[in-house]
Amino acid sequence: MNPSMALATVLVDELVRHGVRDLVLCPGSRSAPLAYAAYEADRAGRLRLHVRVDERAAGFLALGLAKVTRVPVPVVTTSGTAAANLHPAVLESAQASVPMIVITADRPSELRGTGANQTTDQVKLYGAACRWYHETATPEVRPGQNTTWRSVVGRAIAESRGLPSGDAGPVHLNVPLRDPLVPTEDDAEWPEPLDGRERGAPWLELRAPDSHPGVSTGPGIAPVPRTLVLLGDLPSPDLAAELAELADAAGWPLVAEPFGRYHRGRVTPHGPLILGASDWLADNLPERVIVGGRVTLARDVQRLLGNPAVSVEIVTPLTTWADAGHVVRRVHDWSDIARSHEAVSNCVDRAWASRWRKAGAALAGAVDPVIRDSWPSGPAIAATVAYNAPAGSAIYVGSSNTARDLDIGRNPARIAKNVLAVGNRGLAGIDGVVSSAIGLALSTPSAQTYALVGDLTFLHDSNALLIGPGEPRPNLTVVVINDDGGGIFGTLEPGRPDLGEPFERVFGTPTGTRIADLCVAHDIEHELVTEPDHLADRIRKPRKGIQVVEVALPRVGQRALRERLREVAAQAVASAG
Repeated sequence: MNPSMALATVLVDELVRHGVRDLVLCPGSRSAPLAYAAYEADRAGRLRLHVRVDERAAGFLALGLAKVTRVPVPVVTTSGTAAANLHPAVLESAQASVPMIVITADRPSELRGTGANQTTDQVKLYGAACRWYHETATPEVRPGQNTTWRSVVGRAIAESRGLPSGDAGPVHLNVPLRDPLVPTEDDAEWPEPLDGRERGAPWLELRAPDSHPGVSTGPGIAPVPRTLVLLGDLPSPDLAAELAELADAAGWPLVAEPFGRYHRGRVTPHGPLILGASDWLADNLPERVIVGGRVTLARDVQRLLGNPAVSVEIVTPLTTWADAGHVVRRVHDWSDIARSHEAVSNCVDRAWASRWRKAGAALAGAVDPVIRDSWPSGPAIAATVAYNAPAGSAIYVGSSNTARDLDIGRNPARIAKNVLAVGNRGLAGIDGVVSSAIGLALSTPSAQTYALVGDLTFLHDSNALLIGPGEPRPNLTVVVINDDGGGIFGTLEPGRPDLGEPFERVFGTPTGTRIADLCVAHDIEHELVTEPDHLADRIRKPRKGIQVVEVALPRVGQRALRERLREVAAQAVASAG
């Protein structure tokens, strides 16, 4: 075995020993030894290999595979721009605390700075975004390397998972390799055994956080009767249930963004609309707001948090927390939730909470028909998907307008049990969403999976559909809300009528792309849907494989619809008393 093949074989073997079950590979010459090793592991049934020709799509596929499982997924590329194309996924992984292992092949030191082909400076290529960086020594025929290689893999796994006490995220292994880069027959016997530990054990034993729980000190979460809980995007979607259960135990009202997996019975309908009813909110203002996760979708939420009459507390599962408005007064560790149940049990101001419940019910009764009758608006399409997704299914939610459509369009009480919703909310970009949704679907094959995206999000990541004939394919229904451009800008300041002249070209950005033809080029099933019942049927009865369901809508009128929803919501909660 030659040195490059020896290193690659050991790295892949040790990754499998640490529980890695998926590996994403992009083809390349310098990374060939890693490709051969991954192929052999796939053929032996030790891991599942995913080959992609677009590195950006590959990075987001790895992110989607790890989004819910929390098991790091290595993504392997060759040197040069191939490695650079992973950067968007690395940034999202870092901000969203999703474990990822980036393995980039590189030229050995003697070829750097010489003008050698496909050679750039890959040392700490992703900067501070990575939790950890390491460059392996260029392998050579000598003893003493096996233990080092295996130890490095163990540390990479630990750092990517945030063990023992950090945050999950991306790590970067840069691997210089010399020729030969393919298996060779005439090598001398390797000077040391390349075996791992007995019985398939990993070289490094890692302790998960729940095996050594920290000891929290201090008062925990105080029983403040007029407390509103805001639930945003969390690193692991199952964490949402823990904060929702605390709110339920206390009786506090809950306003939640459309992410996570939890019992939604107490969630106020239609997201932040109740917070836009300024007169009603002034009369029913919470004394304290507890925020779990990052809340990023609605300006009315930020206005509430910035109200000096409201005390803002954060509960975080990470070593850091979000506070863009610099308003947080107290920060709680996530472990405070479990130990505060008894202290806050039934502590709510019952009359105040009753007004919130009545207002929520009145809001739903008034807003639901407006959204239904607005078809084919974004909120109506998003609500149709959410209400018809079967129990136990998953929805990957696009950024930009789509997440906001779902936020205001849904009444959580009408969503089936255990429906999971996630999105790339770390940096909330439109890139890589389809690839991430494919990753989620592949990681949860027993759950029907949907992606809800806008047309620009879909087109931006259309290379996600470049899946070779021998590659694992998911069951995924992609719902494309096609308003031919960037509809969100029409709801923001650039969409004001007095700024209309440059809008269409520099913000609206229509492409005129025929999505049906794009799907034909990729041999992906496509269907254009015009009626809500037809869309509901496609969601309730999805087909096998990847299918794209397109719903076209005019971009004009979205700003007016949101203003109408705010008016109806304000009138409804005012009438509720």
